Amino acid sequence: MAAPMSWRRLVYSVYTPAITGVFTRISDRLLRARDRRGGSSVLLLAPLLAEADPAPHRVSRPTGSAGAQGTDGLCAHFRWMEEHVPAFRVPGTHIHVLTSPDQFYQAMKARIKTAKRRVVMASLYLGTGQLEQELVDCMEEALQRSQANAHAPDLKVSILLDYTRGSRGQINSRTMLLPLLQRFTSQMRVSLYHTPDLRGLLRLLVPQRFNETIGVQHIKVYLFDDSIIISGANLSDSYFTNRQDRYVLLENCREVADFFSDLVDAVGDVSLQLQPDDSVNMLEGMVHPYKGNRQDFSAAARQRIMEVVNTAHIRQRLTSRSEDSEDEGMSEGEDDTWVFPLVQMKPLGIQVDEQVTQRLLTDAGPDSTVFLTSGYFNLTRAYMRLVLGAGANYRILTASPEVNGFFGAKGVAGAIPAAYIHIARQFYNKVCRLGQQERVHLHEYHRSQWTFHAKGLWYYLQGQDRPCLTLIGSPNFGYRSVHRDLEAQIAIVTENEELQSQLQEEQETLYRRSTEVSDSTFEQPDRHVQLWVKLVTPLIKNFF
Repeated sequence: MAAPMSWRRLVYSVYTPAITGVFTRISDRLLRARDRRGGSSVLLLAPLLAEADPAPHRVSRPTGSAGAQGTDGLCAHFRWMEEHVPAFRVPGTHIHVLTSPDQFYQAMKARIKTAKRRVVMASLYLGTGQLEQELVDCMEEALQRSQANAHAPDLKVSILLDYTRGSRGQINSRTMLLPLLQRFTSQMRVSLYHTPDLRGLLRLLVPQRFNETIGVQHIKVYLFDDSIIISGANLSDSYFTNRQDRYVLLENCREVADFFSDLVDAVGDVSLQLQPDDSVNMLEGMVHPYKGNRQDFSAAARQRIMEVVNTAHIRQRLTSRSEDSEDEGMSEGEDDTWVFPLVQMKPLGIQVDEQVTQRLLTDAGPDSTVFLTSGYFNLTRAYMRLVLGAGANYRILTASPEVNGFFGAKGVAGAIPAAYIHIARQFYNKVCRLGQQERVHLHEYHRSQWTFHAKGLWYYLQGQDRPCLTLIGSPNFGYRSVHRDLEAQIAIVTENEELQSQLQEEQETLYRRSTEVSDSTFEQPDRHVQLWVKLVTPLIKNFF
């Protein structure tokens, strides 16, 4: 055992994400023949370092005018989405934009306590502090009440987390939830998604601190009976106190809640199931994510997840046709808002969100304005080409170094804010070289003692002073979101003026705390980027 341990310590001491690609290729060459003969517990890994943005499946062009103004033609302008993903009509009055971490936290606690049928929560991880324990206590209280109340005995709690992040350290997400699982075994489910790309030599050698860089469950959905919060925030104390994100609450929207409940169940079905003794296993008949055949796992997972998407899509198209026979366009009554769920899981062959996002950026024409935000500004090459080549005005908001979530981190992670300075400078210089300064603007968010994690976009059509569309959820528009992780967000298209005003206020409030980037920004002493950081920035773009 001495020699293997020596090698492991050596790898730990010099590990950088670059080694990922090396061991990927070693596994590929050594094990390809074995896999062809019937599968292996240690299988191929797709190359992880080379960024490739293959053109997604082409989406047909809309029949409506790209220059639709006001709410006239709003349906026609975005109706193409309904052809490719489920479309849920809801009253705009049922959608509320939450604006602060505390508001997000209190909304979850209140709804967990009053839930009667289901609590479904999907997140990267559950933290281990006092605020997180209070959330767990709320679940315990609801489950206790369910057992004691003959009118609500069927409350089910389902939690979906990432395996690697949720298992990190001796006290972790799993240990936080084990008491509930042990006490309410028949009512409680904890699923831990494990990426199929972390396997073989890679899984053996990558340190625990870095294994989540290979790919994670990144969906953030918090569902209580028929109400749901879609966000980019995790279940951790900073997201409840001083980490700015975005959050939208859909109250009494049963069809939307049913869809995301089914989606989380589907991902849960292809995940490892936490047992009361802290062991994990797969559901019977399901391919193991890192011991089974990589292609077989992805095919089975894709089929299970797309079954949810396709079933909802067919149902909604039938409903839409029935409604359209009586009324063209969006309803003029209460149902003045459409919700389109967008899923991105490229390791499993699912890229719906990427297709829709590219289409939105492609169709953004002159005199339209897109406000786009990401806590980690790292556009894929495809998205960057569309932003720089489109006709719309762009206002892009990202974290200043001091509100970057990695600011002050130890080791390699401490260089991440500087790497994002370098990425921002490269983008800004490209905008200037192309003479796009009047059309594409870059902003930095500032807030003392806070960090910035907001993501999404607000879309203003020509002639409108309020946004009619927003994207909100877990994707960051970066390489990881598109190629590595499981992501989900929603596109909200609304004619409801009150909801449009809420979205406008949300956007303006975030941008109010920003400054616009200029040449002088990068001349400041704290914006100096060391050469070695510039050299490793391509790796950071792919893994962080």
